[in-house]
Amino acid sequence: MSKCLVVFGATGQQGSSVITNVLNDPHLSQTYKIRAITRAVDSPKAKALQEQQNVQVVQGDVSNRASLEAALTGAHTVFAMTTHSFSPADVDADVDLEYATGTAIADLAVQKGAQYIIFSTLPPVSSISGGKYTNVTPFDDKARIEQYIRGLPIKSAFTSLGSFMQNFELPFFAPQKADDGTYVMARHTAPETKWPLLDAVSDAGKFVGAILAEPDKYEGTTFCAAQALYSFEEMAAIISEATGKTVVYKQIPLEEFKKTLVFGGDRFVEIFVEVFSSYAEFGYYGKDTEKEVAWAAANARGKLTTYAEYVKAHPFHFE
Repeated sequence: MSKCLVVFGATGQQGSSVITNVLNDPHLSQTYKIRAITRAVDSPKAKALQEQQNVQVVQGDVSNRASLEAALTGAHTVFAMTTHSFSPADVDADVDLEYATGTAIADLAVQKGAQYIIFSTLPPVSSISGGKYTNVTPFDDKARIEQYIRGLPIKSAFTSLGSFMQNFELPFFAPQKADDGTYVMARHTAPETKWPLLDAVSDAGKFVGAILAEPDKYEGTTFCAAQALYSFEEMAAIISEATGKTVVYKQIPLEEFKKTLVFGGDRFVEIFVEVFSSYAEFGYYGKDTEKEVAWAAANARGKLTTYAEYVKAHPFHFE
């Protein structure tokens, strides 16, 4: 009999990637039956999931305990993720809310008899930086949830995703046109600063798939999930090659960089400045970033998309 795999965030980038990779994997599709959890069962993405064989779409709201209990009843394995609300008024409330959400899912999974939790975590920036950078709460909150799960009487493993390749299509991340007709990626960090990049939609599920295929082997491990590390200069060169435009990286002063962050208010500025600074100074995953990313990529279940392949498949549309 197939095991029930509960997937939270089923219509988002991570959840949909997990579902797609399970359904397309000959072994995993026979091992697991998917219960896709979403708040909006009538959305186009949810309706598309309902048409898939081996997928049950269930309404679930992390703020509603009854719906969580229903979602987790009969679960064997749970893929869980949490999101940060980013309310500008109360940072502490956001921290408490995300932590409460993650721990509630984990506690109910244990109570309902689930055997395994796979949690989408992130690096603890405050700890990695020795307390120098303490405002990257979306990362630190997930790391706290990870530590809580590790203390529960249930098997667990974790995926810690690198920076999504999709993000560099967004207005803030994308190269901006300069007066001389070139396109510039401008940050306050050195050009050799390297990011772990991941095609989240295609490949996030390949790391989860590795755990699902061999849960005992990977119990307690964290996949630092990325295809590879890329410097900003390498990324600019790849975009140039794919688009035929001249794209360059430019290091700018910190105060100038802050002025480019024109959305979300002061809290967003603090988060972005500190997360970029921490990457440059301490590495995305800390001092062993290069080794951790290489291990995860080698153990992923399937070929990972390079940044050049991603940019070719998803062309930039410059203004």
